[in-house]
Amino acid sequence: MSEHCRTFWLKTTQTNLNPTLNCLPEIFIFIMATILAFTNQKGGVGKTTSAVNVALSMAVSEVRTLLIDLDPQSNATTGLSDLFEKTNGSIYDVLIKGDGIKDAITKTSFSHLDIVSSTNDLVGAEIELVSIMAREYQLKKVLKNIKKSYEIIIIDCPPSLGLLTINALTASDALVIPIQCEYFALEGLGQLLNTVRLVQRHLNKKLGIAGILMTMYDSRLNLSKQVVKEVNGFFKDKLFKTFIHRNVRLSEAPSFGKPALLYDANSTGARNYMSLTEEILQRVS
Repeated sequence: MSEHCRTFWLKTTQTNLNPTLNCLPEIFIFIMATILAFTNQKGGVGKTTSAVNVALSMAVSEVRTLLIDLDPQSNATTGLSDLFEKTNGSIYDVLIKGDGIKDAITKTSFSHLDIVSSTNDLVGAEIELVSIMAREYQLKKVLKNIKKSYEIIIIDCPPSLGLLTINALTASDALVIPIQCEYFALEGLGQLLNTVRLVQRHLNKKLGIAGILMTMYDSRLNLSKQVVKEVNGFFKDKLFKTFIHRNVRLSEAPSFGKPALLYDANSTGARNYMSLTEEILQRVS
């Protein structure tokens, strides 16, 4: 997103928000949806916050976007609740009850953003999926019916490496892995990468890593810089140049049922996610 576009978006947001801004560079051309899974089995790393804010940033850039809340905690659904009145169905209805995914899609107040919501029923889906034939491919099968309707499909994964996450990895083209800038956030990353390798080997050979996203970055702390250095040494060009800085607006926004981009477009967090969205589009288009 150009600086002119970014400034124009901010000014429009502060006055009368127009969700159909023509800000997307022409080089971003999608024939069929690119599916991105935001995943990390460790909780509290900013995974859902990133999925919600990137989804809205895509929509503002006139990229037809679908957000799938695959987390039983339903935080992504709550984080966008101000943008729709009621949900049409849930991802549980699609995966377990066999409902059509088109019937579960909820339109938001943004013409380029839809959501498939989650409910507490999804807690039992891990057990119910065990008895289903080809259980790892259930999400992939249903997404085939809508891939031509969207340009980007974002999946917010649960903080685990269970069957729901395996379904997301099997269905996705690439992963965005948020990592909190703290030491313990690095632990368990190896387990996630091993799972990714297994999925690549047996379920989804085309699965790649779109990028590693550093979240809750604080430039005043040596620990943040040290964690970034370690991650950069291991992943190198996979590390996104954009870091998501610690920002109180990012924490406040979900309580109002809206992403930070709508809660406070001038906040550091909102600007970070606009820059990140531009990076993602450059990598996956």
